[in-house]
Amino acid sequence: MALRSVKAGEKPPVPVKPKTVTEAAKSGTTRELLSATRDRIAVAVEDPNTPARDLAALSKRLMETVREIEAIDARSEESESDAEVEDGKFDASAV
Repeated sequence: MALRSVKAGEKPPVPVKPKTVTEAAKSGTTRELLSATRDRIAVAVEDPNTPARDLAALSKRLMETVREIEAIDARSEESESDAEVEDGKFDASAV
């Protein structure tokens, strides 16, 4: 998300509460589900009561989930930048 100046009288956006894994699975987008899953896995990784035998698998899945989110974001940015491209005038003498 790009930073921009605030217009006169503009109010900040209302923060949106992230969906739980269950909510995202029922009615969210793929990105929302991945984000909820990432957050849930992160909690388990940081929990001192998580069995040591599970940490490697959880850590691996956490990194995979982050990469999947990054890929979705990259595709989204790519499609946004493609929409803004305008063709210039064609100059046959430049060829």
